[in-house]
Amino acid sequence: MIEEKWDRLLQIRTTGRDDSHADQYRYPYEPTPYCVLERLANSGFLKKGNTLLDYGCGKGRVDFFLSWQTRCQSIGIEYDERIYDKAIKNREKAASSGRVIFELKDAGEFPVPENVDRVYFFNPFSLEILQKTVSRILESYYAAPREILLFFYYPSDEYISFLMTVDELTFSDEIDCTDLFPEQDSRERIVIFEIGEE
Repeated sequence: MIEEKWDRLLQIRTTGRDDSHADQYRYPYEPTPYCVLERLANSGFLKKGNTLLDYGCGKGRVDFFLSWQTRCQSIGIEYDERIYDKAIKNREKAASSGRVIFELKDAGEFPVPENVDRVYFFNPFSLEILQKTVSRILESYYAAPREILLFFYYPSDEYISFLMTVDELTFSDEIDCTDLFPEQDSRERIVIFEIGEE
């Protein structure tokens, strides 16, 4: 199976779902499929000079894979200490560990570093927390204006409806992933919003 193959290549362990600490605000750990990450890595939206912030990073799959494939820097944010510990353990051996750091933090409280210009979400939390994180991203943008791209994989209608109401966000593009899975699920896509378009 491709998931285990990539894990072996990257020298990490990220497969499996974990909903032991999930609640109405924070959703279960479920890694983004590698085929979706390959499509994002090949899209040209992420390059060596970029710094990616991954909300709800779990065991770090997005961070290790994208930093290995695109040479970007990556910061993973995780609130669940047990899962965060697994990310740290992965970092000890991971192929791209030098470009990846993890923070044990609540997403809504995390001050976004001014070098972050790419942000990744795979439905990590409720709309309430998303609203707080978007406010944090905008604070960082106003402190240091720059182009910031936000990637939303498998977005809910609730997420999209909210994002369309944020004045500073512009819908930029979409990466279709429906052909990667047999179910033909219309949510299988990465929706990209942009801040700071000229």
